[in-house]
Amino acid sequence: MTPDNETKQQRTTTAQSRELGAELKAARRRAGLRGTRVTAELDWSTAKLSKLEKGWRGTSEWEIGVLLGKCGTDKPTRDRIMRLMREHHTGHFLRSHSDEPADVLLSLNLHERLATSLTCYEPLGIPALLQSEDYARALLFSATHPPVTVEPAVRRRMDRQGVLSGDHVDGFAFYIHEAALHLWVGDRATMSGQAERLVHLSTHSKLTFRVIPTSAGNHPALHHASTVLTFRNGLKPLAYGQSDVNTAFVEDEQAIKSHLAKHVALSALALDSTESRKVLTEWANDHSRPNEDLQAS
Repeated sequence: MTPDNETKQQRTTTAQSRELGAELKAARRRAGLRGTRVTAELDWSTAKLSKLEKGWRGTSEWEIGVLLGKCGTDKPTRDRIMRLMREHHTGHFLRSHSDEPADVLLSLNLHERLATSLTCYEPLGIPALLQSEDYARALLFSATHPPVTVEPAVRRRMDRQGVLSGDHVDGFAFYIHEAALHLWVGDRATMSGQAERLVHLSTHSKLTFRVIPTSAGNHPALHHASTVLTFRNGLKPLAYGQSDVNTAFVEDEQAIKSHLAKHVALSALALDSTESRKVLTEWANDHSRPNEDLQAS
């Protein structure tokens, strides 16, 4: 029985298998190898490599090793990919980003690009996908990240925001707590630019903003961040939550139900889209008024 025995191959896709596939595709591209050359030299079908790189099929650890050898993959990358290969698929997984922002995570970027819908709640800040460049820079500079890493981190965050204008997107929704609008980040110009950006984005037909007023009180649904992504082609929804050093991803059905129930609660607490836009516009107007020390007020 050969390692390519089709009867033993994975025929489903998970967030983890898609991440593994993306890593393999990136390794091949870094090596400057066309798919047709790889399949010819390994005696694989084109469909096999395509499905493997899209996360739609599995293969043996031996074949992964052969593929990485063909690509001349360096040891750190090879070790990372083999860890992904051996990882159990339990419906949840953790990705560490140490002292860097979560923007570096392949799984995060991959699935945001694939998502047709996204619903996000951040309790104490403007969501990363909505941040202006100056706001992101001030936020990252004030965090624990070494200053030398700030500019690349800002660039990654801005690049990540390209998903907001994707043609395949049905709609992205963001719950923003009113408290986040009043937490100072950077200087007055930074806050003014961020306010103007939110007002501008709120006119986008595929973006929905819902402001949660401080009068909502200390509801349990407000305590922790939550983002849920949905996809086409029968892919399971994926949710994630972040800490300073890692991001937890879940696609387990019960966990997804819990996140969705939280979002129902958030919707009940939030202002509607029209009222939310009024709040954002008033916030922007406050920051655009001349000769006012808003930070002290």
